[in-house]
Amino acid sequence: MNRNDQQAYDRGTSLFSPDGRIYQVEYAREAVNRGAPSLGVRTNDGVVLAAQRRTSSPLMEGDSIEKLHKLDDYLGAASAGHVADARRLIDGARTAAQRNRLRYGEPLGVETLTKDLSDEIQETTQVGGTRPFGAALLVAGMDGADADAEPRLFQTDPSGAPQEWRAVAIGSGRDDIQEFLEDNWTEELSVDDGVSIAIRGLLETEPELDAESVSVATITTEGYAVVSETDIDAVITEHAPEDDGDAE
Repeated sequence: MNRNDQQAYDRGTSLFSPDGRIYQVEYAREAVNRGAPSLGVRTNDGVVLAAQRRTSSPLMEGDSIEKLHKLDDYLGAASAGHVADARRLIDGARTAAQRNRLRYGEPLGVETLTKDLSDEIQETTQVGGTRPFGAALLVAGMDGADADAEPRLFQTDPSGAPQEWRAVAIGSGRDDIQEFLEDNWTEELSVDDGVSIAIRGLLETEPELDAESVSVATITTEGYAVVSETDIDAVITEHAPEDDGDAE
């Protein structure tokens, strides 16, 4: 294939190349891979979401960068990639959750919400005049408000393919974080254990991480809750790599 032919498929958001690729979807995935990392950990009694916030200036308020999002009392999401694209999907997810409560009087299921979002994402890869969303989401929560509700964790992809995970990372450094999660995740984890593992996962790619640049939330049968900066700092202090420094 010569360069001119490749450029033709490159510009088409809904065209397959002769080797079965949709270049715009691959570029959208690259946008996700360049974003600050987010990760999710499913435990026995809930789900933990964690994300790193990157500021472009020391004068920027870190709290203004939203990486974790409360969707409903028992639903949450973490994002990586283009913030504006993620915000558009988050707004749609919140609307869907509210609509389900008004219509049926019960929380929206995690899998149902993820598949609805994935349908919207997939449509952008099949309709002319659009581009794929340059963001990926981790959608987590409890399937219902009952005491025996099951924790669920799903990932969306710019192609529109949803996947369920026990623990997963998206964004930059994904491979290193995912390897750490595979080595440390077990069936017996509690939510507190999940918080520790999530923060330690972020330390795998950013040893100098500080509590102000990290967001952590938990979703249990008690609902969506934000982990305090004090608790985050305690985990970082305990597990951050020691700086040997130069001997004087």
